[in-house]
Amino acid sequence: MSEPDWLVEGRPHLWRPYCQMKTANPALPVVATRAARLVLDDGRELVDGIASWWTACWGYNHPHIAAAVEAQLRTMPHVMFGGLSHEPANRLATRLAKLLPGDLDHVFLAESGSVSVEIAMKMALQFHINRGVKGRTRFLAFRGGYHGDTLATMTVCDPDEGMHSLFAGAMPQQLIGDLPRDADSTAALEALVAAHAHELAAIIVEPLVQGAGGMLFHPPEVLRTLRRIADDHGLLLILDEIFTGFGRTGTMFAMEQAGIVPDVATLSKALTGGTMPLSAAVARRPVFEAFWSDDAGAALMHGPTYMAHALACAAANASLDLFEGGGWRDQVARVSAGLEAGLGPCREMKGVRDVRVLGAIGVVELERVDDLEALRRAFLAHHVWVRPLGRVVYLTPSFTISDADLAQLTGAVRAVVAGL
Repeated sequence: MSEPDWLVEGRPHLWRPYCQMKTANPALPVVATRAARLVLDDGRELVDGIASWWTACWGYNHPHIAAAVEAQLRTMPHVMFGGLSHEPANRLATRLAKLLPGDLDHVFLAESGSVSVEIAMKMALQFHINRGVKGRTRFLAFRGGYHGDTLATMTVCDPDEGMHSLFAGAMPQQLIGDLPRDADSTAALEALVAAHAHELAAIIVEPLVQGAGGMLFHPPEVLRTLRRIADDHGLLLILDEIFTGFGRTGTMFAMEQAGIVPDVATLSKALTGGTMPLSAAVARRPVFEAFWSDDAGAALMHGPTYMAHALACAAANASLDLFEGGGWRDQVARVSAGLEAGLGPCREMKGVRDVRVLGAIGVVELERVDDLEALRRAFLAHHVWVRPLGRVVYLTPSFTISDADLAQLTGAVRAVVAGL
């Protein structure tokens, strides 16, 4: 079957993500989505195992979200947020403040997840400046961490094993440590922070799961330790819930499993149910109060052009309607059980290092992968869309995926891994 004209004509002009354009395989032409499936131009359907980079938690084309966006489009698609406001953003901020634990009450709405992390970092830097504390300009981040692709977020990603290793040595230097998983690593981290506390503004971490760094899990106790260390040294704690937020780990937010409240939380991905770009950096009351002043220079000087985008806020409010229904908990539990049952047999297969499941996240970590593109093509042969992170094969399907589609995904993983 010939390729569609739009694909042929656009190919020389589109710069695609995370690939060497000279050698990359052609992108697959998607013409429609429905439920948990991608429909290709040639009529094939692929079960989406990663929910469009973890965003489409309700599957595709959910009628409630679509109706909310259509209604908002007829009324007001967008208006600048400088000096103006609108109902979708106000309602969303109010609802997020009620959903998040503790006094995470102050919501700054932006576009992408990377931007929300940039804003959180900017908040942390200026928090200390506004309080008259000088020299706190660095961030403590962790090996295996990933927080975005913009310049500042790259500085708090894993500098050696992450996708930004090319820039190691060329970025402003932050402090990289190991997560405090046991007594020895906790003591090492405490010593590291004690030596550098005078120059640290904040600690930043992905709670429970380091996503793009390899779907690396850690227990809730790690987060409680980081909260204590931050408090001991007057540092802010930033939790990057962009991947883990909105039910993915089995609770609405991963932080709930640790029983802690960060100083700033970043949200995105599933915030709009996978329909539109939107993110939020949500601060606790003491952080916000450091900017509350008669001095105009103490304000947070940040304002993305499309911040608080009305269409995206309408989509997010509709998605929160679905969460408020409560059925997502049973859906995530069903998906989790299906992932465990379907991927569990891989533990006995040659070349498998680990199999792990948390909420609606299933991971098969391989010992090695010699040809990543061949591995990806093998999944296409089973009519599933799975994009391994190096030697980490993972599934993060929509919460509403059917049992049959989930079984097709896990069956494909078993077959492909066995074929290795």
